[in-house]
Amino acid sequence: MVRAVVECGLSKAEAARRFNTTPKTVAKWVKRFHQYGVEGLRDRSSRPHSSPSQTPLVTCNAVEDLRRQRRTQAMIAAELGLSPATVSSILKRRGLNVLSSLEPAKPRPRYERATPGEIIHIDIKKLGRFNRVGHRITGRRNGQNNGKWKDKAPGWEYVRVAIDDHSRVAFSQIKPSEKKEPAVEHLGAAVAYYRRLGIQVES
Repeated sequence: MVRAVVECGLSKAEAARRFNTTPKTVAKWVKRFHQYGVEGLRDRSSRPHSSPSQTPLVTCNAVEDLRRQRRTQAMIAAELGLSPATVSSILKRRGLNVLSSLEPAKPRPRYERATPGEIIHIDIKKLGRFNRVGHRITGRRNGQNNGKWKDKAPGWEYVRVAIDDHSRVAFSQIKPSEKKEPAVEHLGAAVAYYRRLGIQVES
């Protein structure tokens, strides 16, 4: 649009008609180009140069200081003569709107056995099989709840996982059921797998 005026000699009105805008808008961008060059045509931040209504920094700091003394938002508002909404906004910007944020969470202790193979953790996850493409792919939910597919239900699979407590090395298999036999098979396969890695599982 600016090139059409500056380089091709179109009037601002003609350029406005061609680019479906107003002559005033064309004039604004041409003026920016003449003042700042190509840089003047780049997007500018919509943030105002000043925010006269914004709470002064000294007040924000006072709110934070009181909050760190574990005062409630209502107490802070009353003490500083601020509205509860202003106090809430300040605390939210500073990540202190929840009292629990004043104290960082204590790191959870990570226990660990001294040697590999001392303890093997076993877990199981039940997962549904699929016999057709689901609605998340097709976008269609037709027949999903009308019993049409009940006689063709594909059933379940069970992911069994073993994790060595010391090394965190995992071994997993998919089994057809939750029964004893697949569980024993998985444990035996896990013990053999760890043995191949030089880990002797204690009994």
